[in-house]
Order: sequence, then C-alpha cells, then structure tokens
Amino acid sequence: MAKEEHAIILDFLPYGYPLENRRMPLGQAIGIGGFTLLQLVPRRGERFEVGDKVYIGDGKRDKVQYILGRCPREKLTETAKGQLGDFVEESVLDDEERFVNFFNKAQAINTRLHQFELLPGLGKKHTSAILKAREEKEFESFEDIRERVSNIPSPEKVVSKRIMEELTEMQRHNLFIF
Repeated sequence: MAKEEHAIILDFLPYGYPLENRRMPLGQAIGIGGFTLLQLVPRRGERFEVGDKVYIGDGKRDKVQYILGRCPREKLTETAKGQLGDFVEESVLDDEERFVNFFNKAQAINTRLHQFELLPGLGKKHTSAILKAREEKEFESFEDIRERVSNIPSPEKVVSKRIMEELTEMQRHNLFIF
C-alpha cells in the first residue's frame, strides 16, 4: 500500500486525550487512500475542523506539524466514529471501481472460507452465486452486481460495513485495511 498523502480529520482534541498527562492538541484522522487511522499534531496556532482534508505527505505541510502515529481503534472518540462511518460510505461510492474489482478478483482464503464470506450478510449461497455470475462476465458496477446476483444485499453497504468492522474491531482477516 502506498504512503498516505491526504487525511480527513475525524475529531479534534484541543487539549489532547483526557486522562493522559500530555496536554497537546491532537487530531484523529483517516488516510484517504488506505483507510489508515492516524493521530496528527497541528502546527502551533492551527486548529483542525472536523471534515478538513489535510496534506500529510512528504514536504511542507500547511496545518500538520507531524504525525504522532497510528490511532489505536480503542482511542477513537464517539465523534470520530460517527465521522468515520460517513467517510467510509462516501469513499466506497467514490471509488466504486476499486471495490467492484474486489468482487471480480476475490479468492478463497482456505478450503472452507472465501473472502466473500467475510462480508456481512454474505454466506455460502451468495458466494457461489457471485462466483457463478462472474465466471460469465466480470462485474462492471455495484448496480451490475445487484442485477446479476439474486437476493444479494446492497454491495456498497456490505463493503462499507466490513471496512468499519476492520477499522473498529480486531479481525482475523482484513480485506480492505492493511
């Protein structure tokens, strides 16, 4: 996965985390490309606003002093979790080609489990229906998946839910988060 260039601010803690000794301003953010949860420290005198898109790549950064590191999922604030859901849903729709490609390329994890079965609401019947449909022709869009696979839940919602699970809970297998 390539290095993140931009992030979206999920929450801003002007006095840092409560109950911690360090009292420095901190932004909880998510990388746009790889869904990496990050902790960002703003430049002196700067404030982050929820929803701001900030540059975090190499070179001069306008608002970000430095990246403190990854943001542990257990430290996400309720505000950040709410923003995270909206961001993930929007990202899945914006990058439809990437996620439709997942439906075209997903493989079996082992002899008993397929990647499709890790998606919420999809079981063995859905998996075999998807595999049969994609043998005939690759999927072109979420709408195409809905039309060609009977009784499948909304593919974009299924993918969004799985990404949220990977971001907020420990998973044995990650499909979209690295």
